[in-house]
Parts: sequence; C-alpha cells; structure tokens
Amino acid sequence: MSSFELRPHHGLCIAFFEGKGYNPEFIRHMAEMISYLDCCNPEIRLVLHTDRICSACPHNRNSVCESAQKVLSYDRAVLSLCGLEENQVLLWKDFQSLVRLKILQQRSISAVCRDCQWLCICSGKQQKFLTFSDKYDKIAL
Repeated sequence: MSSFELRPHHGLCIAFFEGKGYNPEFIRHMAEMISYLDCCNPEIRLVLHTDRICSACPHNRNSVCESAQKVLSYDRAVLSLCGLEENQVLLWKDFQSLVRLKILQQRSISAVCRDCQWLCICSGKQQKFLTFSDKYDKIAL
C-alpha cells in the first residue's frame, strides 16, 4: 500500500480540529481522515501540494489550492521547525509527536499560522493543550 500523502501544516489543523470548517462535506471528510490516521497509524509522505484532506476543501480547484502560496509557507514552516523534509516518509503518530514537541510545546503555532483564518481558535486550544501537557508531564515524572 502506498503512503498517505499529507501536507505538513495539516498536522496542526488535525491537532485542533473541532468540527468547524468550510462546509458539512469538508467537516465530515476531515473527521474521517483523522479517524483513519489515528486508528491505522499509516505511513505518511509529507507533500507540498494538495493531499487527501484537501480533496473535500471548497478552496481546492482542480487539485490546486486557491491559497497555494499561503499554505505552502505553512507547510515549509512545519517542515523546518520539525526538522523534516518534503517527501519524507514516517508514521502518522511519529509526525504527530514531532508537531506537538517542536511546535505546540514550543508555543510556535502563531509563527507558522500567522495569517490563518482559524488561528484564533487554535491559539485558544493551544493554551488548553499546554496546560494539559504540563499537568501530564508532571504526573508522568
């Protein structure tokens, strides 16, 4: 089976997804993709073009994002902060862990997503994530 293509910035979108989005079809599709990733932990290949998540996005026009340059900057920032490269293949849960460690725990989401329309939602959820992580880390010690 081939690897699941994933835009790097979708690691952040997935971390904070709460069922708000562009339309009901996209929300349903995103929830299905997250469920698949979480239950199957597939190999993912990090790509800088539209992926399976983008397939239901209303901004996807013939496999090209209407905001291509903006989301490309998000993808490159995630790759850079996580020490990864385009087309790198790794397990979903390993990528998810890198995103949490290198971006979320470092409070770097606004550096990646500075002009994203969803940043206000994610920033609020990041604080909750950090509070939970801090408590969890202390308990784990």
